[in-house]
Amino acid sequence: MSGVSFLRRVSLHGFRGRSKSGVPQPETEKPPFKTAPIIPETQTVLLLHAARQPYELTENYPVSDLRDDHEVLVQTRAIGLNPVDWKAPELAGEVIKRRSSSRLKVLVISTDYRDLRKSAFQHYVVALDYNTVRLPPSISHEEGSTLGVAFVAAALSLGVCMGLDFSSVLDGPDIYSLIRQLPPDALAPDVRDECLNALPSQERAQPGDWLAVWGGSSTSANLTIQLARLAGLRTIAVADTAKHGVRLSNHRSTRPDLLVDSHDPARAVAVIRANAARNGGRGVRFAIDTRGKDSAGWLARALARDYDAEKNDGTKDKETNPAAAAGAPPSPPGTPDSDDEDSDDSDGGRPGDRPARPILPPDAHLIGLTGLPKEPAPAGVVYHTVPIKVFHEVPAVGRALVEWLERLLARGLVAPADIIDVERGLESVNRGLDRMRRGEISGGKLVVRVD
Repeated sequence: MSGVSFLRRVSLHGFRGRSKSGVPQPETEKPPFKTAPIIPETQTVLLLHAARQPYELTENYPVSDLRDDHEVLVQTRAIGLNPVDWKAPELAGEVIKRRSSSRLKVLVISTDYRDLRKSAFQHYVVALDYNTVRLPPSISHEEGSTLGVAFVAAALSLGVCMGLDFSSVLDGPDIYSLIRQLPPDALAPDVRDECLNALPSQERAQPGDWLAVWGGSSTSANLTIQLARLAGLRTIAVADTAKHGVRLSNHRSTRPDLLVDSHDPARAVAVIRANAARNGGRGVRFAIDTRGKDSAGWLARALARDYDAEKNDGTKDKETNPAAAAGAPPSPPGTPDSDDEDSDDSDGGRPGDRPARPILPPDAHLIGLTGLPKEPAPAGVVYHTVPIKVFHEVPAVGRALVEWLERLLARGLVAPADIIDVERGLESVNRGLDRMRRGEISGGKLVVRVD
């Protein structure tokens, strides 16, 4: 769209320098301001003038005004570039303007992509107070910038699409129930069905259930596995074990119950189905994909009720297996055809009684963070997309999540993602994004320090 300028949106975070070994080191805490800081009228930003073009460093761009009492102005200190989706950076910084004049180190989680004032690629960012997380002294700006959007995506995937209740973890939110207490028009029409109708209450995830995450080395997977484990789920991470196996197996916060190599997807599906069924009996009913449509398709096969490992397409031959075509499991040998009106039931009922239909197991649920499979869902599988906008459009949801994240960070129950490298200055953002496009950043975050 030539001639139109865009600002990239981000969450707030920070980091300072490296040790002699090359590992990025957290910045030291700055003393709080006792007087209100001076806010300039203009700033430096990155502007995107056309699709598929690099950002342009632009000076003398106006600093945005606050429009209501829920907004705060944050000075950007660090930007976290997402190695899974380079289009979604996040940032951390310090609140410099709000109803009081104190200065706070915060993580800004901006999921409102339409409001350019909330773009991360600028020195001064507008944020909503119910989308802003106070960072404890133990978390640097750089570490904070690895958390935001990934945390929200993980919490909404688990809490809305899977119905997982976090109330047992530091009094976390039951988002599934919270949303149902709101008037329906509080939810945007394009996410209302996902929020209210996509998951029956009897199919909500419960402690002990299995969750498979494809792309287990990503930042989104990192937060998803951490939150799932805290709430009592058993986790399966599918990842490149040659690159990430040792780190994932030994990581205190994100170590899965089962680590599966993604090199052979068909084999990975077989391992998921065999091990989950063996260790718990119910198999896998929930899966989250962080990679794309192809890997999401393999997860759909792992969840399918009737999976033909030889055909690798999640279905049996529908010409010889009409029950599968109808979405029901095949009848066991000797069971009369349910369409035979004159058959007797197996319990000696009256002649002509219709035999009981087989009781279907609960549906399985697949959440795609970066896309869903191209093919229709297999029998017994429901596809979900994350209703990310409820975080910034529904204050009750946003506030519940950020207050819970503050408690998790203060108690050390959630750990930031690993920082792979640190770039410096807004002018280095294009270089960082190029590194991600080339696949140079894997298993952690690339952070841009903004000073």
